Amino acid sequence: MTDTATSSVTAEVPEYPMVRSAGCPFAPPEQALSMGRARPLNRVRIWDGSTPWLVTGHAEFKELMSDPRVSVNDKVPGFPYWNEGMKAIKDSRPKSLFTTDGEEHQFYRRMLTKPFTFKRVKQLRDVIQQVTDEHIDALLAGPQPADLVAALALPVPTLMISEMLGVPYADHEFFQQHASANVDRFATKEQAEAGRSILARYLVELVKQKLEEPAEDALSDIAERVRAGEIDMREAAQLGTGLLIAGHETSANMISLGVLALLHNPEQWELLRTSDDPKLVASAVEELLRYLSVIQNGQRRVALADIEIAGVTVRAGEGLIFDLAPANWDEKAWEQPERLDITRPALQHVGFGFGPHQCVGQQLARAELQIVFGTLARRIPTLRLAIPFEEVEFKHDRLAFGVYSLPVAW
Repeated sequence: MTDTATSSVTAEVPEYPMVRSAGCPFAPPEQALSMGRARPLNRVRIWDGSTPWLVTGHAEFKELMSDPRVSVNDKVPGFPYWNEGMKAIKDSRPKSLFTTDGEEHQFYRRMLTKPFTFKRVKQLRDVIQQVTDEHIDALLAGPQPADLVAALALPVPTLMISEMLGVPYADHEFFQQHASANVDRFATKEQAEAGRSILARYLVELVKQKLEEPAEDALSDIAERVRAGEIDMREAAQLGTGLLIAGHETSANMISLGVLALLHNPEQWELLRTSDDPKLVASAVEELLRYLSVIQNGQRRVALADIEIAGVTVRAGEGLIFDLAPANWDEKAWEQPERLDITRPALQHVGFGFGPHQCVGQQLARAELQIVFGTLARRIPTLRLAIPFEEVEFKHDRLAFGVYSLPVAW
């Protein structure tokens, strides 16, 4: 029944992360897919020589992500760190919803409920639409070809998360620059420590300002928790930093990579641009989240107790890597998963993770993606890639997959 693999780990254990195919960069690495076809959990070797379990099965992903014996606490021995930088800052980084479990996690998560509720995001849709239209106006008025990343994909989500958090958008180049170490797949100890400390000081100053002059934004809500003595200033800064990075990085990559995927599948772009059904736009977003799974390098966890699943035993203290991309291409869960089909019912994807720790900002991300994709298809139906597909530079070195630039014309 069981296979602990603790005594039989050999040099044959594949290295992780794995490389995507240049011929089909939208696809998960073929090695991960082939391993997943054999069985849903497999040993892999990461940067520090340890051999955590790689979870690629869709059903197993959901089961384990919901299991209270699986922890996100990166201070637990055996946690499989992304890189040297992540391990180096684990003790200096204060607790937050990103590194706690159970009631402690819910305590932090409740602090962020208000700005990200479905009702609040629905109220913001008009603002997102206005911001999107303004940037498309500027795009159309400018020269061709234009870089869709700089013109639309990055500024729209950055503006929105800045607005929701209460962070000055004028500082966006500063915080994007120093957030880069947090999304570098190969960040060193020095890079991670520098990025963390600079952003922490920046957020501490903002929280202090919100204590003096509160506003209708998430940082003001967090500042009130500091005033009430529920959290300290370091915890407040950590919450703000996490939201700031996640709030623009993932959505920006989904917009640019999603547009590229649609243009690379012209029949799907045609279907989207000739339809006036908002349900199709919503369906397209869910399918793109499934098809692309921009979070690469996996979500990291550690087992707190022995867990038997899919014919193996994950022992207490063993690391788990949940790889969204192969789970979203699991042939047991999806018919022809390698095919982009915007009419596919794809709501069961794990593009936002799953379980208690699934993305707190997913409703905002959905709204941004629905509005941007739908507006682009309506306003620039002749949009096309302005360079050969083979010349597009992909972000293989980032934790969030995407493209560095996307030259387009119309």
